[in-house]
Amino acid sequence: MSGGHGTPIALTIAGSDSSGGAGIQADLKTFTALGVYGASAITAITAQNTMGVQGVLTLPADIIAAQMASIAADLAVGAIKTGMLADRTTVETVAGGLAAFAGLPLVVDPVMVATSGDVLLAPDAVDAVRTQLFPRATVVTPNLGEAARLLECPLASSLDEMEAQGRRLLALGPGAVLMKGGHDVGTDATDILVLPSGSLRFARPRIATRNTHGTGCTLAAAIAARLACGDTLASAVGAAKDFVWNAIQAGRALGVGKGNGPVDHLHALRRP
Repeated sequence: MSGGHGTPIALTIAGSDSSGGAGIQADLKTFTALGVYGASAITAITAQNTMGVQGVLTLPADIIAAQMASIAADLAVGAIKTGMLADRTTVETVAGGLAAFAGLPLVVDPVMVATSGDVLLAPDAVDAVRTQLFPRATVVTPNLGEAARLLECPLASSLDEMEAQGRRLLALGPGAVLMKGGHDVGTDATDILVLPSGSLRFARPRIATRNTHGTGCTLAAAIAARLACGDTLASAVGAAKDFVWNAIQAGRALGVGKGNGPVDHLHALRRP
């Protein structure tokens, strides 16, 4: 679905990153760079920079629900992405609010830990993500650590193990699982899209850089943006992988912050 003038619209439901590299800010930058109008429902406010998370304020459930209801009442949203949901109450609130967007593509990024290692999802919320969000999702996008936490098993140590874990996550009800291999070691960074009918692998050369803040948010947002434009899931994932790889490549030159800097979301807009 798109807006009255053919404008594709994507909605991000996530936390705010004060440093601008991840969360709502990364999502809106990604939507914009991909030519999609971005709307947002903020779940939490973080005091955060490239070195870590210094504070988190989770917003009240009623204001999270009100944001979602306001958007549903007015905007012709074409796809939705969820990010940081902080705690069980927030997960349950968002799951309830999604009823107003029934039938739309939903990308669930099960954000649990920041690039800096700071925990962003309460332990008692993990089961709510599994049981209330996964069955609604078009695709879920865990990294290796998140997949292991969701399955309560060791980290995958090979592509075959990644795919096997993706298959187990698929059994929890989502339409597909994108297992992200960016935190793995090796020459290539390989993501595996696990579908009921099989799997697809997306590999790109690994880039040596510490500027990787917000990569997971950016990938999920890019998938949602392309789904809002009408892409198939496989096409959306391929385009999103390319977008993030180029953002990481361009981001090596960004001098933002003293720690794990952000990727360059606006790389495509700077090309001659």
